[in-house]
Amino acid sequence: MAFAQPRSLATVLKSEQEKILACVHCGLCLEACPTYVVTGDENDSPRGRIYLMRAVEEGRMAVASPTFENHIDRCLGCRACESACPAGVEYGQLLEAARAEISQAKTRPGGVYTLLRLVLKHVWLKPRRLRAAFGLARLIRDSGLARLSLHIGLARAISSDVEFGLALLESSSAVPDGRAGRTPAHRPQDTDAPIQDEGAPAALLFKACVTEGLFERVNAATTRVLAANGCQTLAPSGQVCCGALHAHAGELEGARILARQNIDAFGAGGEPIVTNAGGCGATLASYGHLLSNDQRYAAAARAFSDRVRDVGQQLEASGFRNGAAIGVERTTYDASCHLLHGQHASAASLQMLWAIPNLTFALLKDSDVCCGGAGVYNLLEPELSEQVLAEKLKNIQDSGATVLATGNAGCHMQIAAGARLAGMSLRVCHPVELLDESYQRAGLYESAR
Repeated sequence: MAFAQPRSLATVLKSEQEKILACVHCGLCLEACPTYVVTGDENDSPRGRIYLMRAVEEGRMAVASPTFENHIDRCLGCRACESACPAGVEYGQLLEAARAEISQAKTRPGGVYTLLRLVLKHVWLKPRRLRAAFGLARLIRDSGLARLSLHIGLARAISSDVEFGLALLESSSAVPDGRAGRTPAHRPQDTDAPIQDEGAPAALLFKACVTEGLFERVNAATTRVLAANGCQTLAPSGQVCCGALHAHAGELEGARILARQNIDAFGAGGEPIVTNAGGCGATLASYGHLLSNDQRYAAAARAFSDRVRDVGQQLEASGFRNGAAIGVERTTYDASCHLLHGQHASAASLQMLWAIPNLTFALLKDSDVCCGGAGVYNLLEPELSEQVLAEKLKNIQDSGATVLATGNAGCHMQIAAGARLAGMSLRVCHPVELLDESYQRAGLYESAR
């Protein structure tokens, strides 16, 4: 068995050298970078961080340098710079390689970084432990403990980090009026059986660990909406976490372990692999790069990545039905960074809202700008994350919307938690949840029985 050898920062920089040298220093990446906009520090910009990476690779700066670590850590990894860059520099790959160098050097301070490494290694790589962890999280959420702690100010009295952490958890609850999370008419079926005949389901659902653990209703809605449009789904039982958190944290070997397991679980068939989480989708679509140096899995990884589609892309490809009106609440849409810049599927996700008649839609200023969530960035860099989120909340408030749709669980939790703590009345959901509600109002599920 020939496993991939870690790609060092020097290797990745070399592979990107032609594009990096093609940089005309136009500065388009500066205004596209949320951290640069907040701090105004060139080292907090994409091109500034690339300068730091080259300094490390050329021996002019140590990996253990506080300057290198701090500015690399402060990057959100939103990849907006990739969309802005006329030279096509794949900055996300450089960032992951730089963080891998820092992780291997083990120079980061203790506390939250040590805890993150332990959780990624001993929980996220162990499916049973991960399910147990999410089970405990749901217990704290559904028992009302999180809500009570926030309401009486206990969480704030402990620390602002604890308060925001509980707000993130509470934000994953279904809306109080019960419109989301109804008993599904169709649910994804776990299976290990390959699809072999024309009458078999047309797509395989990637359930995603956070989505399945805290937003099971989104997976159920995805399955119902696809079924209403003639696309049955199965969910391979051997699937695991996509590896996004590991990749973003520089724990690339952990991401590779999970990638190999998912490739084996989904098999070598040609069925689309459907996701409803932008962060997961972008990571799944990058398996070809992640395992490019793995002799056994490289070809399978490229084929796997080619099959990945967001639920919006799947509906766009097959065509989908309009539903019924669901009310007059002003609704807006925020683009998940990785759905937009990584998976290039934000427009398809937004199209789900256009299938809802008479939807009162409000444009959101800077809907393509990061919300500050970025995986666990909001826990690792809370102050900078809060500043980025504050601008997002201001724009939402200015839009007048009371409903916000976004195609990623992490963005959902970040925005909803911020809105709750800011005293805003805002329902946050996935676009497929609104389309699901529209289909229920139209009676499409009853007619399909």
